[in-house]
Amino acid sequence: QVQLVESGGGLVQPGGSLRLSCAASGSIFSINAMGWYRQAPGKQRELVATITSGGGTNYADSVKGRFTISRGNAKNTVYLQMNSLKPDDTAVYYCNANVQAYGFRRSDYWGQGTQVTVSS
Repeated sequence: QVQLVESGGGLVQPGGSLRLSCAASGSIFSINAMGWYRQAPGKQRELVATITSGGGTNYADSVKGRFTISRGNAKNTVYLQMNSLKPDDTAVYYCNANVQAYGFRRSDYWGQGTQVTVSS
């Protein structure tokens, strides 16, 4: 009933930048918070950044000052601008959205993930 589709991952050198995008579609009544999480090999999935419907943001300490989360004008898209990338940022990045879909309880939905690799 709700789909999240991410794009924008890839291979980048240390110090480089990437911009991730995520678009939510389906039978959506409203979207509350949206966010980005990541999972590196052998590690648990961790929060990267979240943004509320009102624009309030929260960042992991490891990305503060380097990453910026934002939402599109339509409020069903979320972006993650990643600057000054480090090898430790290498992970699969997942989009998350807290969605009220028509006929369903409010729930969290996840995208399929996009690979970000930071390497020289």
